[in-house]
Amino acid sequence: MSAVAHDLAHDGTAMLVRQLQRLRNNPGLLILTQTMPVTMLLFFGYVFGSALAMPGEEYRAFLVPGLLVATAANGLMTGMFQAAQDTHRGVTDRLRTLPVSRAAVPLGQAVADLLVTAAGMVPFLLVGLAVGWRMEGSALGAAGAVGLLLLFRFATTWIGVFLGLLTRNEEAAGQLGGATFILPLLSNAYIPTEGLPGWLRTVAEWNPISAVTTALRDLFGNAPVPEGAAWPVAHPVAGSLAWCAVLLAVFVPLAVRRYARGED
Repeated sequence: MSAVAHDLAHDGTAMLVRQLQRLRNNPGLLILTQTMPVTMLLFFGYVFGSALAMPGEEYRAFLVPGLLVATAANGLMTGMFQAAQDTHRGVTDRLRTLPVSRAAVPLGQAVADLLVTAAGMVPFLLVGLAVGWRMEGSALGAAGAVGLLLLFRFATTWIGVFLGLLTRNEEAAGQLGGATFILPLLSNAYIPTEGLPGWLRTVAEWNPISAVTTALRDLFGNAPVPEGAAWPVAHPVAGSLAWCAVLLAVFVPLAVRRYARGED
């Protein structure tokens, strides 16, 4: 292992521990982020399910992968708020004065968020099983679905970290983060896109959330890949990996560079 990689691993672990301690000291936020997906599953599953052509249990099986991906996309909101909060309160400036790898601080935040997300999936999936969702595919497919979901969360967190460092204000980050709620609505997370108008269907199917949601439904065995869809949805696993690769390639360097530059 090179000296640079060693320093990054050492400093990144220290920043990871810091982020986990920070979450432990803020249990309200942790509880909210863990219970919100369950609340949405029960609300959407029993209220919207009665208004769609799908029977209730069938819709809830359709909905669970969509809510998993919508929750993963919230990495954008949590990453943005935490980075902006640290910057606004001067924590980032203090960390920048330490002999710490410039990539370690945003990396520690992203990895801590990933661990919390993985833990939060467990109660959500248990509730999903209770309301009728099942893993109909193979164990290997289910493992691939979980891995893809966590990769997408990791990618969206880096977007949030960059935007949080850019805004430098936790109030502005909170308002901007709230606007991200619309992203799952412009996808197939909650409803199929087949019935949407042509232009809106195109927008929804090129939304990364749609590709990842379709991949999860396919890997879990909950729904087949729709015919006649845009390329990322017609080839959901490849499309999801491509989206994650693009997002990481763009926003990891941007976030690290923004952190290193500070207010310049």
